[in-house]
Amino acid sequence: MNILVLCTGNSARSILGEAVFNRLGGQDIKAFSAGSKPVGQVNPHALELLNEEGFDTSEFRSKSWDEFTGEGAPRIDIVITVCGNAAGEQCPVWVGAPITVHWGFPDPAAIVGDGDDIRAAFRQVYDGLTHNIKEFLALDPAGLSAKGLRQTLQKIHEKTLSLQ
Repeated sequence: MNILVLCTGNSARSILGEAVFNRLGGQDIKAFSAGSKPVGQVNPHALELLNEEGFDTSEFRSKSWDEFTGEGAPRIDIVITVCGNAAGEQCPVWVGAPITVHWGFPDPAAIVGDGDDIRAAFRQVYDGLTHNIKEFLALDPAGLSAKGLRQTLQKIHEKTLSLQ
């Protein structure tokens, strides 16, 4: 299953989602991330957190969602938007006509404060995404219709937000 995690800038939340999906999904999941207006670099706080969690961060990059449209693009099964802007934007036509769902988290890159405040914001998003992804991986998506899977994914996120 191929999953595309979208955010406007593709520098923080979507990068974290891509990383966690690829780690926890094993051979069954291939995750990508992209942005509608990529900022061109991964947020250093996202990289710091991923390094702390033992990820190899050398391959992460901020990229456009254009890489996932048209000929030669991987077939995408699920598109997950993680910021309000990306959820509201007119998305391109994805190869594979994927299920789309919104898992909105506050932008940790927008936090103004000391390093501890910023790190805490990134940690909260990372932990929330990790919870959502673990819940998703416990599902049997083959047993659900597209509509049922979309609704279940949304409920997973609503549950996660209620725990934060």
